Amino acid sequence: MFSSTLVLAVLIVFWYMLALYLTALVRRDNSILDIAWGPGFLIIALATLWWHEPDGILPLIATVLVAVWALRLAVHILMRNWGRAEDWRYAELRRSQGRWWVLRIFVSVFLSQGLLIILISLPVLWMNTFGGGTGWLIWLGALVWLKGFIWETVGDYQLARFLKDPANHGHILTSGLWRYSRHPNYFGELLQWWGLWVMALSVPGGWLTILGPLTITFLLTKVSGVPMLESKQAASPEFRQYAKRTPALIPWKL
Repeated sequence: MFSSTLVLAVLIVFWYMLALYLTALVRRDNSILDIAWGPGFLIIALATLWWHEPDGILPLIATVLVAVWALRLAVHILMRNWGRAEDWRYAELRRSQGRWWVLRIFVSVFLSQGLLIILISLPVLWMNTFGGGTGWLIWLGALVWLKGFIWETVGDYQLARFLKDPANHGHILTSGLWRYSRHPNYFGELLQWWGLWVMALSVPGGWLTILGPLTITFLLTKVSGVPMLESKQAASPEFRQYAKRTPALIPWKL
């Protein structure tokens, strides 16, 4: 039964990524992938919910939480990128891929992002397949998700407001939630996906989907999240002082 869910998710994500890439080719701007990242999760959540029509309220709650997260993130990135040129990472990648860059970028960027969407969504796909689920784990997971949503939303808002002030150019945000974590928005992101996994624990076999939150945790802590951002700031004396007194992710110094 779950295998049919995975097949459906793979097919949807493939065509979704293909449509995105064709649009990116026409616009010569692969940054649209950043905006479309969140909605990709929502599409497969809605599709699997519709396909299986599972019993119980749990699948509906999980899908609504994904929708809230995805739409907020998409709007945030759209507003942040509005009027800007293509992200330098994508432009550099296009130049470095040689004569086969069209195919290579589709596979290495768009399809790989699609695979990550499926892996991270495993708890939601599991809940939407089997339904059911009762008890305190649902509400505990929802509370963890809510705390994460608040941290990510407030963290993003504080950073956007800080960056808008020309007086802050070249400086590091160290107030608000950024006083307790160097990446409060990423901390919030992780809490949301771990919260959804906790909710999935209320469904038999739900623990098997732990690959989902582990994947997003690995990405943000070891690959494209914290390491990528902090490598650009490592030379700054102000950042080095900030890093000495502030945890990278989990706000354990309150």
